[in-house]
Amino acid sequence: MIGPSLGGLLNATFGNATELIIAIVALRSGLVEVVKASITGTLVANLLLALGAAILLGGLRFKEQNFQPTIARINASSLNLALVVLLTPTAIQFTSSGLPPETLDRFSIVASLLLVTFYGLTLLFSMRTHSYIYELKETEVEMAEIEGVVTDPHKANLWKSVATLAVCTVVLVFVSEILVSSLEKAIATVGLTELFTGVILIPIFGGAVEYITAATFAVKDKMDLAVAVAMGSSLQIAMFVAPVLVLVGQALGKPMNLDFNPFEVLAVAIAVVIANSISTDGKSNWLEGALLLMAYAVVGTAFYFHP
Repeated sequence: MIGPSLGGLLNATFGNATELIIAIVALRSGLVEVVKASITGTLVANLLLALGAAILLGGLRFKEQNFQPTIARINASSLNLALVVLLTPTAIQFTSSGLPPETLDRFSIVASLLLVTFYGLTLLFSMRTHSYIYELKETEVEMAEIEGVVTDPHKANLWKSVATLAVCTVVLVFVSEILVSSLEKAIATVGLTELFTGVILIPIFGGAVEYITAATFAVKDKMDLAVAVAMGSSLQIAMFVAPVLVLVGQALGKPMNLDFNPFEVLAVAIAVVIANSISTDGKSNWLEGALLLMAYAVVGTAFYFHP
């Protein structure tokens, strides 16, 4: 059985693999600020755009939709931890004078290792020690079997599907080289700032599949799966992808730390606060989806006009 925990994890993993590969190639090309902006942009897009579109479309078909509030609270608490890590380097920077750049680099390495460790603990929690919290209810299983979300393990070749996605991911490595070189030319030609390109454009193109997946689940009244895809992807970006990029940057000789642009951190804080306030009760309606999308539109416009 593929429940919301494993299903959301697989969707998030292969969806974020695209962004991770593109980010590593861009990092190797020296586009450190674009990579950092894409991290915060992906967090904002998943929490406001993806979740908002899913809740709105699902709410237009169903008056009110439900998902497990316990999981929503765990995700909210984990997102708060990620936000603390993003805020700390900025706080260190503003409260210190004459701070050597190496200090934030060292802090980022330690924080990255801690985040990866916590992400491993969340997987242990959801897959082993408390997996019962994440299991689909019996009625949801029956509906999912009808629509193909849950299948007989003897009939479904999960490993074949995973292998196919893995091959596509490898092919993406070569495509990423072309994309990043085109990205450099686009920034110079069109006149877009690295901040807007990284925060808005890259996440939209890189995460389109995840947004469609979350919306599809919501329209089928599978809000547990929709929330798992949108919020699970955000958690994976904050607690796995970002720390890995920090460590890879050190290995490539392109140091990247967790000291983000203050406006980026503010945007993430807005996204986390609004998404958490809507999701923790385990219920959603179309107006809440519209609220999330409106917030994303405001943030995106602000980044466009940001110098």
